[in-house]
Amino acid sequence: MGAVVYAEDDVKATGDEKIALITMDSIDQHWITLNEGAQEEAKELGVTVDFMSPNTKDDAQQIECVNNAVAGGYDAIMVAANGPDAISSALQEAKDQDVKIIYVDSPANVDAEATFSTDNKAAGKTAGEEMKKALEAAGVTSGKIGVINVNAATDSCVNREEGFREAFDGSDFEIMETQYGEGDAAKSQSIAENYITQGVVGIFGCNEGSTTGAGNAIKASGNTDIIGVGFDKSDAILNLIDDGYLLCTMAQNPDVMGSEGVKAAVRAIGGEDLGGEVTDTGVSVLTKDSDK
Repeated sequence: MGAVVYAEDDVKATGDEKIALITMDSIDQHWITLNEGAQEEAKELGVTVDFMSPNTKDDAQQIECVNNAVAGGYDAIMVAANGPDAISSALQEAKDQDVKIIYVDSPANVDAEATFSTDNKAAGKTAGEEMKKALEAAGVTSGKIGVINVNAATDSCVNREEGFREAFDGSDFEIMETQYGEGDAAKSQSIAENYITQGVVGIFGCNEGSTTGAGNAIKASGNTDIIGVGFDKSDAILNLIDDGYLLCTMAQNPDVMGSEGVKAAVRAIGGEDLGGEVTDTGVSVLTKDSDK
């Protein structure tokens, strides 16, 4: 991935800017880190960022957060859309009332001032290539591979899966039908256990909960020949990698999404046209040997 180019650092804030940060939930370490990056930047610029996320991934709750932000007189909303279709009309209404929209991590279907996210398809393909390499190194050139995703709507995760599947195009591996675990580690573990009984050689988790579930299932099965690859960085995932139950994870940079999102929001509130630019915030492959 090329060098990441960020907005200029000459952001001028008046200090009156009110920004709402609405992520998919308030529990995943990914969103907590994104909020930390946003709060750090807010402090730096002297603006207010309120973390107003639902406690669980739920379209209705996320829409309610958007409506609350509009009613609360926020100047900008930084949002990671859980279901891009579901939330779009609420975001359009916010935009119609001159609330600036900035996407972090996962966009919806309404034009935003700017987007800061991982190039999810490219990162998914990298995950697939890492798994394929590890399987081939172990002398495995065919077999079934399971995919655990969050749902069929979340844009970021759908693109990761697409990239992952692409990595196996033309190979003798069979990518099985995707199963959805709503990003919940326990549900994802049950799905992974089911895949394991079907004799898979690898399992891909599309987000934090999916990956934790896959690693826990491989650990419970005692079969460390199964190659587990996933997304996001949490203590649980890093421990599973260190203990040999997951090969690697695609670590995003949510703190960068948060800090750059705040800068962009302040610039947009100040009347600057950001042209709807999409910035790739990059990804690193974390393995047992990488410096985490």
